[in-house]
Amino acid sequence: MTYQIPFLLAAAAVLTATAPATGQVRPTFSVKPTQFSTDTVSLLNYGGKADGQTLNTTAFQQAIAAASQKKGVVLIPAGLWLTGPIELKSNVNLHLAKGALVQFTADKSQYPLIKTNWEGVDAVRNQSPISGMDLTNVAITGPGVFDGNGDAWRPVKKEKLTAGQWKKLVASGGAVNEKKDYWFPSEQALKASTMPEPGVIKPGKTEPADFAAIKDFLRPNMLSLQRCKQVLLEDFTIQNSPAWTIHPLLCEDVTIRRVTARNPWYGQNTDALDLESCKNGLVEDCVFDVGDDGICIKSGKNEQGRKRGVPTENFVFRNCKVYQAHGGFVIGSEMSGGARNLFVYNCSFIGTDVGLRFKTTRGRGGVVEKIYVDGVTMTDIAGQAILFDMYYAAKDPVPASGEAEALPEIKAEPLNEGTPQFRDFTINNVVCRGAETGILIRGLPEMSIKNILIQNTVLESDKGMVCQEAEGITLKNVALLSKNTKPVMEIQNSQQVVVDNLRYPGNAELLVRLSGDRTKAVKLTNTDTKAAKKDVELGQKVPKKAISVSKR
Repeated sequence: MTYQIPFLLAAAAVLTATAPATGQVRPTFSVKPTQFSTDTVSLLNYGGKADGQTLNTTAFQQAIAAASQKKGVVLIPAGLWLTGPIELKSNVNLHLAKGALVQFTADKSQYPLIKTNWEGVDAVRNQSPISGMDLTNVAITGPGVFDGNGDAWRPVKKEKLTAGQWKKLVASGGAVNEKKDYWFPSEQALKASTMPEPGVIKPGKTEPADFAAIKDFLRPNMLSLQRCKQVLLEDFTIQNSPAWTIHPLLCEDVTIRRVTARNPWYGQNTDALDLESCKNGLVEDCVFDVGDDGICIKSGKNEQGRKRGVPTENFVFRNCKVYQAHGGFVIGSEMSGGARNLFVYNCSFIGTDVGLRFKTTRGRGGVVEKIYVDGVTMTDIAGQAILFDMYYAAKDPVPASGEAEALPEIKAEPLNEGTPQFRDFTINNVVCRGAETGILIRGLPEMSIKNILIQNTVLESDKGMVCQEAEGITLKNVALLSKNTKPVMEIQNSQQVVVDNLRYPGNAELLVRLSGDRTKAVKLTNTDTKAAKKDVELGQKVPKKAISVSKR
């Protein structure tokens, strides 16, 4: 059978010089393309049946094995294909025809427990619905749909559903915790949720069989690629994931183009894309609408991540849209191997909890640096438009009703290998219409956030800017159009902060408040300070010389 797919011979993209420049820095790396023959095998040739009833796991594996020998294509024709886990091989393009829907069975017995990685550490989980390890030249393409049957795996918080939805969910079976505010698909999953670090490999529990008693709890990531080279993901929709949706780990030369990831907003841990310790890639024209972070950069967690020591580096993200998500473009919080040389161009975040979200915490270690953003539009952001947070508290960024919103007290601790670092970010041409806070920068007293340039940006929000424990922060040609102007900017224990040509609401109550005995070298220039009722307010122990104001 011959099935002509026009893009097979040059299936991945190489970055071109037409990419926008950000801060005079351009990507200098290239991405190696995939390449396949036109030899095509169909699932129908291996006994596959698109009747929504037949389990097609064997047909998938036989077709993939045959195509691998030819460096060719596996065609998934139109129809509803029920299957267990799909294991990819090198030199295979798995192609979903228009109208093809691949749904993964809810029968958990079809997913064996395996050694893998979960949220940055070695762990045992159920095998992913789609997986590949140590592959070269592998692709998933075509306009069809993958559905992970995620509701069979995921717990659900009562607060995320309406009363009617919650009642229906509880009546469907499963188990509810003692507080009656958390539903689990089974009693086994509920019991495992009370255990410390369930699924994590540790002395005395090192083999998959050691975790059989909590199998139901160990949700798999939907698409898992580990140590793969020359990867192409293009044109398909992937939805209803049990956990993370697309997870390349330790991969090189990754192209992700025109992929749509969709998960229900209540789906916990259902990040759209998690690039972990990957090198050289392009992500473009994708659409994400999920229950956790949208585009997310990771590199391992704590000691294991530092020991691995592999950053995520050399990636371009352009022309992507993120709808419901905890963050639009995110780095962290598992970033112990670092991240660098990342370029974000012309992306839109519509209704995300946070827009640009950079998060870490003590114990992570790792260096995040040389991050360039140029051209981001946002609207209806529930939390912060731009967030740098080194005190990530491992909870949703937007507090639930009745949950305290006070910032945690930050006290200095000794520097060690677990001290994280954020430095050298350039953010240009950002427009946000509607956010809780325009800019929040929160470093650690022992390790400030360093060298952040935000320019040519307009942020409409309830609060303007909060800057704590930072050094070398520059705002140039920025509009902080905040509703709360008491003050527009709050700067605490920060130094070398330059605000050049700031626009803010007329008749503001207070332009800038300084606090903290380590605040110094703050400069406000080319700004009409007369539009505010009061320009500067100094807290106790802040000397007048801590700030210089060049009135316009």
